[in-house]
Amino acid sequence: MIALASSFVPAIIALVIIAGIGLGSYYFSSKRVILRALAKIPHKTLGSIRSNELVKISGKALHANAPLKAPLSKRDCVFYSITIEQKKSSGKHSHWKTLIHDEQFHEFFVDYRGEMVMIKPSHTPKNNVTYLVPDKNTASRMFNNPTPEFEALLKRYHIECTNFFGFNKQLRYSEGIIEVGERITVSGIAKWKSFTEPIEGFPYSKILSLESEGKQKLIITDLPEALENRS
Repeated sequence: MIALASSFVPAIIALVIIAGIGLGSYYFSSKRVILRALAKIPHKTLGSIRSNELVKISGKALHANAPLKAPLSKRDCVFYSITIEQKKSSGKHSHWKTLIHDEQFHEFFVDYRGEMVMIKPSHTPKNNVTYLVPDKNTASRMFNNPTPEFEALLKRYHIECTNFFGFNKQLRYSEGIIEVGERITVSGIAKWKSFTEPIEGFPYSKILSLESEGKQKLIITDLPEALENRS
């Protein structure tokens, strides 16, 4: 009995370790980190927001310049994030290797309770952390050719869709976007900007801008769980 019980100990330890890794991956995933950070920030009315305070808003994304086109779905957007991965095998083990991760965005506005708020993400330095729900996916496998649209996209990123022997590579693609008119949530440091000259079609002399400052990054997401409950 003692020998039998002792044989279970390594298995129990292994299960505990696996469960711990799984819980850690879930708790520290970018999605959960962003949701926890946003949950600590209350929604406020625009008139009660003061400069230099950390705030969050939920509203419709509107383009400030000509909208971007999502690479595969061709939808109008202000922000897109795509990932192309290839399945790699080594003996009995396999994993997905990221070949391309590309984020593109413009400055944009958020319609917050009927008022315009300016959002200015930047690449250099990168001033934002983002989670966009992947809502367009496609893939190719040995006996599943890529669609013409996916193949054209692979060529755009200089990725061969077949291997040395002419077989299709196992590739997958995911795309998340902030579509024009989509409701999103953004958090940042509030800055009220005054205009030296009036802007045609904009009846106000100042506008709220959400920005990064120090270690505080802009947080941008279209997660439904982050949206303001308007009920």
